[in-house]
Amino acid sequence: MEKIVTPRGAYPHTKKAGNFIFVSGTSSRRPDNSIAGVDIIDEMGTKRLNIETQTREVLKNIQKNLEKEGASLKDVVDVTSFLVNMNDFAGYNKAYSEFFDTNTGPTRTTVAVHQLPHPDLVVEIKVMAYKNEH
Repeated sequence: MEKIVTPRGAYPHTKKAGNFIFVSGTSSRRPDNSIAGVDIIDEMGTKRLNIETQTREVLKNIQKNLEKEGASLKDVVDVTSFLVNMNDFAGYNKAYSEFFDTNTGPTRTTVAVHQLPHPDLVVEIKVMAYKNEH
């Protein structure tokens, strides 16, 4: 059985309301609580936080949460992304475009935030999906 990431607070990963599925803000945290996209670059422990790797892992985590509800990224209709640094936008956008098509993908809003729940996180994404059950 695949280990899953558990919420770090008093909230569910997903919430269904009719045909809509809301996915809570999701990070690149793994089931073992390590964070994807944190590269140690020298013997002093200096870190490089990789926005492309983190964005890919966030979207993979969202995909896993949607699968538990019988949906997929194809069902996503709206995305809200939170970046700690807008200088990371190009790398985030590059990774994001591997998952969603410009013309047929969901609507999207990207905003800058002061910080996220862990200092190694540079992106968090929440989505709304629509899965017609009829």
